[in-house]
Amino acid sequence: MAKITIHKADGTWTVRAGGAVLVESKNALVLAEDGLNDVIYFPREDIAMAFLDESNHRTTCPHKGEASYFSIVTKSKTLENAAWSYEDPKPDVARIKDHLAFYSSDDVTVEQV
Repeated sequence: MAKITIHKADGTWTVRAGGAVLVESKNALVLAEDGLNDVIYFPREDIAMAFLDESNHRTTCPHKGEASYFSIVTKSKTLENAAWSYEDPKPDVARIKDHLAFYSSDDVTVEQV
């Protein structure tokens, strides 16, 4: 099984898309998984969920469980499946429940501020 560790992210993290700040959090988590880039997970209560629409897209990770996806709705376009969440994560990664992660792209910036 892949080694996965989860710890609190240092400092304040933000997510921006379409000129709007979707998230500003001092309570983000870092999920580190062997062979993959670290992923920042944000607590749902720190996310402007009004900008997100849950999509029908799902994927399954053998280590984390089934992921639900969200599209980000900006003024100019909809960024399909740009965020994801494990609504019922496996016990080893239970800390990421009620958290969302975002794909960094030309349209979405995930950064420490």
